[in-house]
Amino acid sequence: MNVLMRNKMTWVKSLVESTILTSIPSCYAYSTHPSHGGDATSTEVVDKDQRLIPTIDFSLLISGSPQQRSLCVQQLGDACRDWGFFYVTNHGVPQKVIQGILQACLSFFNMSEEDKKEFEGTHVMDPIRCGTSFNSSVENVLCWRDFLKVSVHPEFHFPHKPASFSDISLDYCKRVRGVALELIGGISESLGLEKDYIKKALEMESGLNSFIANFYPPCPQPKLAIGLPPHSDRGVLTLLVENQGGGLEIKHNGRWIQPCAPPNSFLVNVADHLEILSNGKYKSVVHRVAVNNKTTRISLAISHGPSAKNVIVPAQELLLKNNQLAAYWGMKYEEYFMLQQSNQLNGKSCLDRIRIG
Repeated sequence: MNVLMRNKMTWVKSLVESTILTSIPSCYAYSTHPSHGGDATSTEVVDKDQRLIPTIDFSLLISGSPQQRSLCVQQLGDACRDWGFFYVTNHGVPQKVIQGILQACLSFFNMSEEDKKEFEGTHVMDPIRCGTSFNSSVENVLCWRDFLKVSVHPEFHFPHKPASFSDISLDYCKRVRGVALELIGGISESLGLEKDYIKKALEMESGLNSFIANFYPPCPQPKLAIGLPPHSDRGVLTLLVENQGGGLEIKHNGRWIQPCAPPNSFLVNVADHLEILSNGKYKSVVHRVAVNNKTTRISLAISHGPSAKNVIVPAQELLLKNNQLAAYWGMKYEEYFMLQQSNQLNGKSCLDRIRIG
């Protein structure tokens, strides 16, 4: 995409609303672009058998009997090892809170471009920024997606518009962080480590948590476009909610699986730094986002990561226990964060840069 086209680029929402589209501009056509080889929007069969995907009953992890909790920890480990993805039910975050935050995100995207421009940011590491695609400054093809990205921990930042958005988000982020840390504690135990091992090793008390709201409007040619191309997430765990299913697709054993979360549940995926810490036992899951031609999909992901200065390496305890050599080089989390955000999304390309051998 040339510089002139980038300079004229606008929000996808504005593009859709400004004209009656019957076809997408060529700069959004992923499946016809040679650099993507058709993988991002491949039309291979998507498995929709939801019974396959593991479900974790969070209430058993925090208040079940010793036997129930032990089984739940084992299920967490199995889900991380075999899938890198699972649902979490009975997590204690009220449905009205989840619906409230999704509605608040919609209200943000419905603001005028002039109002949103105030929060665009100028650098990929800015604590508040919004825009379109993923990183339009380097992408050959644009994603059919608008976004808001905010750093919400260890310091809470947030747009002051629309009214009450910040207050609603602060409450939501605190609740979700509590769920995430309990899950990470269970995952730590499933590896044979102390419950607080991951939390302490990655200095998650001061860990970077990112709030990422995604807006995917209807697309007239959904088979040509992509909401987000195949990629894995940075951090330890990502917890996601959405206003409707049918967009997220995860890759499992070479097949794309389209999850449809149970009511009032979180979709949780293993991210790159849990793969590093576990020395590859728990692998981050590659996922993508498809678009449709009928409805607007909104999703909200909160990424839970290590502290910025933490150098993440495989857990020495696991290497000794399993008589293994480290499979990943160490890198500061802030450097990894910058690497991912400054480039195009492309599978596990960031993680591949620090693999040994």
